[in-house]
Amino acid sequence: MKKVLLSLVVVIIVIFLGWQMLKPKIASYYVQLTKPHIGLEADLQPAAQKGAEYVGSGKCRECHKEQYNDWIHSMHSKMIQDAKKNPKVIVADFSKLPADADFNLSDIKYTIGSKFKQRYMIPATINGKPDFRLGNYQWNTQTKKWQHFKPYKYWYHDAYPHDNKQFPTSNTCDGCHFTGYMSREKRVEPAIACESCHGPGSSHSKDPKANPIYKATSYDPIRATEVCLQCHMRNRDKRLEKMDIKELWMEAKDYPFGYEPGRPLIKYKLVAPFIYGHETKEFWPTGQAKKNRTQGNEYVRDAMYQHGITCINCHNPHRLTNVAQKPEGNAACMKCHSFGSIIGPHQKSLEAHTHHKVDSKGSLCIECHMPKTGRHTGKSPLTVRSHMFRFVPPAETKLFHMPPKTNACYACHQDKSLDELQKDLKEWGMESWPNQEVLSHFLLQKSAAYK
Repeated sequence: MKKVLLSLVVVIIVIFLGWQMLKPKIASYYVQLTKPHIGLEADLQPAAQKGAEYVGSGKCRECHKEQYNDWIHSMHSKMIQDAKKNPKVIVADFSKLPADADFNLSDIKYTIGSKFKQRYMIPATINGKPDFRLGNYQWNTQTKKWQHFKPYKYWYHDAYPHDNKQFPTSNTCDGCHFTGYMSREKRVEPAIACESCHGPGSSHSKDPKANPIYKATSYDPIRATEVCLQCHMRNRDKRLEKMDIKELWMEAKDYPFGYEPGRPLIKYKLVAPFIYGHETKEFWPTGQAKKNRTQGNEYVRDAMYQHGITCINCHNPHRLTNVAQKPEGNAACMKCHSFGSIIGPHQKSLEAHTHHKVDSKGSLCIECHMPKTGRHTGKSPLTVRSHMFRFVPPAETKLFHMPPKTNACYACHQDKSLDELQKDLKEWGMESWPNQEVLSHFLLQKSAAYK
């Protein structure tokens, strides 16, 4: 009997040690991934927040010093900056401002951005109301040059005069950039601050235990992503489901007006349209981004999103780590995707997976699965990384007549043609059936064989 028990204990120990050594790293997200999906229509906003007001991050700092200190050093806190209080926030060279600029340095109240480009908000009276307009030039921090800026040229070009001086930021920029404006039309704080993601905090600040605020990680991971999708997903005015764009003259909104964290975003946001194979101003025919702020549009079509992986599994929401200028490298991906795990990669080594040397650029996960496909402005270099994650082979890039540099292989191997690079994949045994399906669809769709 003792031998049987001893053998049983040994077997249990071996199984336990084997599990610890071989278990997929994704196991640590078990609780998150197994939360029930409750659908996009449910209202998750805590009852205590429904009558609450926005109070600003200074109030949050009183109890959440660590999170506040992380956030204040992130770019979210610097999206809108007061140039009157601190002129140093202006990064442009105003000694080179073009002569036909419709503003000068002294006109600027707020700056928008600074990482890739910077735009300038100027006080204006529009439609009889105090508002802001944007200068007709923006500073491209990547090229260190001024370039024309005509904000009315976007999807809402039929809803506004083609005149920067008559184009209000209140309907197009302020919902995402000023905390509180999206639902209350009040510029509570010139930043993407705590309450942009957690909702109004007046009740919570008075009695935190009795009045919880919205915390995305407490809910269905599909819904948790919505705090990011409210701004990081290209959209149209929700009213366009029932109205024509011309009926929204001087009113079209480029953000989900009325949304607060926890509320069902689908009731406030009409997603920018895309059909696979059709190029738009925002997306390549593959669905990859042509512009910034399209992360959500790409990601919701990805298997990781569908299985419950959220934005904050890769990005610290307060520090905003693992970003374009400071990626964390393969370690960020291999938190889940370890060799030998059930979710792959399904090879024994990195070289076997990538067919590149371990210490080369070709063995960095993001270079193949998140290539640079978009630009921050029309005259910017390709620096916006795709969040589609699906590897797009050279043949698909060629099929859709996309710029070769948007292809992960060509971006590094510009001495080769897309055909040559596709041939390399074939020789490595890396062609896939889904890719063949894509090619077949577009090659045969006009022929009798397709039917």
